[in-house]
Order: sequence, then C-alpha cells, then structure tokens
Amino acid sequence: MVAHVNKPDTPADHWAQLFTAQRLGSIKQAPIQDSARSSFHKDYDRLVFSHSFRQLNQKTQVHPLTNQLGIHTRLTHSLEVSCIGRSLGIMAAEKLHDKLSSGLPSGVTPADVGVIVQAACLAHDIGNPPFGHAGEYAIRDWFTHPDRQSILQGLSTNEQLDLLAYEGNAQGFRLLVRNEHHPDAGGMRLTCATLGAFMKYPWLATHSHSINSNLTNGDRKQNTDKNLPTNNIQKFGCFYSEAAQLEQLADSLHLPRSQQHDGFARHPLAYLLEAADDICYALIDLEDGIHLNMLSYSEVAAILYELIGERPNSLNLPAHVSVRQHLASLRARAMMRLVNAVTDAFVANSDAMLAGTLTGSLFTHCDATVQNGISQAKQLARVQIFNHPSKVRMELMANQCLHRLLDAFMPLAWTALTDAPKPFEQQRLLSLLQPHLDEHQRILSDNIYHNILNILDFITGMNDHEAYRLAQELQGHWGTMV
Repeated sequence: MVAHVNKPDTPADHWAQLFTAQRLGSIKQAPIQDSARSSFHKDYDRLVFSHSFRQLNQKTQVHPLTNQLGIHTRLTHSLEVSCIGRSLGIMAAEKLHDKLSSGLPSGVTPADVGVIVQAACLAHDIGNPPFGHAGEYAIRDWFTHPDRQSILQGLSTNEQLDLLAYEGNAQGFRLLVRNEHHPDAGGMRLTCATLGAFMKYPWLATHSHSINSNLTNGDRKQNTDKNLPTNNIQKFGCFYSEAAQLEQLADSLHLPRSQQHDGFARHPLAYLLEAADDICYALIDLEDGIHLNMLSYSEVAAILYELIGERPNSLNLPAHVSVRQHLASLRARAMMRLVNAVTDAFVANSDAMLAGTLTGSLFTHCDATVQNGISQAKQLARVQIFNHPSKVRMELMANQCLHRLLDAFMPLAWTALTDAPKPFEQQRLLSLLQPHLDEHQRILSDNIYHNILNILDFITGMNDHEAYRLAQELQGHWGTMV
C-alpha cells in the first residue's frame, strides 16, 4: 500500500477532510453546498432506492425465516440504526463545535454530520448474505472443506483469506464501490465522508489476521512463513479485489495507519455508527426475544433500568400497561442517556480518533453503568437467544441451504477455464447466473478469484426466502416454504 501525502496541518484541517463531499469513483470535484439537499442527503437517497437495500426487507436480523409479524428484519434494523445514528451525529457535531477553537469546518453543519452518519448506518448491513451471520459462517465453512483445497491452492494468500474469513462487511464495501449503479466504474459513488463512516474495519483480511495456520498445501510450499487462520476469524472491511478503492478512500480522508496492523485507523464517525448498532442491539433487538418467548419482561427491563441508571425496588410490570408499551417507555429513556453518554465520549476522545490511537469502542469510555448495561444485553442475547433450540435449528437449515447453493454454482468459477462441453446441469445453472452477470457487466474469465466473487455476489444478493426457495428447488423439492 502507498503512503499518504499532504497530511492536514491542523485538527481543523483534518476534520474538514474527514467531512469531504468528494465522491469516490467520480472525477468531478465536490460541489459547493448551496442548497438544503446536500451531497450527504443524496447519499441517503441513493441507498434507499438501491436494489441491495430493498433486499434487506427479507434478510435475517437475528431470527432466520421467521414469519411472525413485528420481528425485525435487516431493513427495519437498519432504519432504526440510522435514526439513532442521525441523533448521535448531530449531537456529537454540536459538542465538537463547542470544543474546537474555530468550530466545525466552514460549510459543515451538525445536520450535515447527522445525515452522514444516518446514511452510513442505513448501509451498515447492506452486504450481509442470506441468514445473517449464519450465512457468513456457512460460506467460510464451505471454503474450509478439504474438497476445496485444490482450488484454493491456486489463489494468492490475500485471495484465500477473503474466502476463508468471508465477511459481510467487505461484501458491503464491494457493493457500494463496485456493484451498485455503476458496475466497475465507481459503484454508487457515495461521498468519501459517508463511506468512511460506513467502514468499521478499513483494512484487508491479511491486515487483521495473525498468519499462523491452515494454508493449503500449495501455499505452504510457496509461503513457508505465512499460514492462514480459519479458526480465529477476525473482522475486516475490504476484499483484496477492492484494495485500490480502499486506498483511494483512505487517501481522500487522510486516515492514519492503524497501530495494530498495516491497515488504516477508523474514521471517527465510524465509532458513532458502531455505537448506534450496539444501542439497537441493547434496546430494541432484545424485545424480539420477548415476542418469541425466548426472554422474559423482567430480564430485559433489568437491563434497560441499568442503562437508564436506576435501580427500582421491583421489576414487576406496572398495572394497566402492556409489556410492549412499558418497554417502549423504558427504551426511550435509556436511549436519551446513551446518546448523551456516547457523544460525550466522542468529543472527549476526538484527538485520539484523529490520531488513530483510540482503543475499544466509545462505550468503553462511558460510565460504568452504561458499559455494564451494554455488556449484559450482549451476554443475555448470547445465552438465551443465539443458543435457543429454535434458532439453532434454523441456523442448521440456513447452513445446509447455502452449502447447497455453493455446491451447485461455485464449480462454474473453475469450469469456465475449460473449453470442454459442460454437463446439462451446469449449462442450466449458468443460465440462472447469466442475467446477474449481464446486469453487472461481468463474465466468467480465466481468473478464478474474480469468478468466485462474482458468484458470491449472486448468492449473497438473495434474501432469505429466495435462497431457501432456490436451494429447495435445486434439491428436487417443490412446494411452499415453511
């Protein structure tokens, strides 16, 4: 990767660069903001009207393929996160304005910062495969199978890690900068500020993995000191195929290098996106557990009171009010406190974020009751939701579903290299894939890595119901979905 040049001279200059309206992938200069509808509002609109965002309507948030009304999907979750993100962005910018000697950069308002975070939050799950995290695990599991060794050994270390540690975050960046709107010519061409806020992990897989195990035999011969981990999956936000776009983004924003690896440090607004996601996790997603009889009212209410900062004598539901109504009231109070605490932490740690030296999330720099409440929410979800028998059964189904799709379509990535006539089944599978390739102006070439990513674009772009239905049909089962 190339080193950065033209580092901002002052914190004010650095903040101005972080809020740039320059669009990644476009040669046009960022316009001077002269209307109420800023470039950042246009980012939000582009995301709302994108095909990938609409697909989130039937993609898993926590509970795969649930037909129960009122349970969150990735779309409703993303909308809620974006609302909280907007509040965090506005309040953080107002407090930052008061801290900076010269205030916010010229032409940037708290409302602008709010909509940057709002747009980034709207997109934060846009790359998730069908069945959410279960889908990510299924893809990683498929590529780690011994049957794939002969294919993987022909790929570079970077390319192997993209598949063995497959990440929906990296798929999201690929969608935004390559696939949607202008395929291979800038993607959605969002502003660098919005993309920076979107990038929770602005680094490649090789940057975040300690390379110590599990390379294919072929790569062991070529790289005796570099072995890829598959058991210790680390988050990353960019596939090797989009490394150039990550470089351009980091250069435009003047992101510093990470002190932990060779990638980049986060954009400060990415910390607000992360906090907005965690707030929804703690305040809203647990309510689904109640509606599905996985959690009790008192278990969730106890966490909300911890986040509010109160210790009531009783956790009994008040008379003449429903569970839903009372939890909504507690949630609103907890949310107000969290937004205030997180934005205080943002401003208190703003210098460290600019330097790329901040460790942990913003919640780790909040009051102990806030930290405890968030930790309790995550622990409760891990123990009583993620390990609930009904969820485990659905995840097993999701795993088999995606493996069936990968078994069927993925061989097209390497059989494309041969001129031999294809069996009937592969011909018909290619006919199902071809409209996707045509739409994105792609072909199956002699580059297996890019072929694999193009097929993953096709499979991960499906929603839960589409993936389930196609897997059933490929297995010879016809009928209605459970």
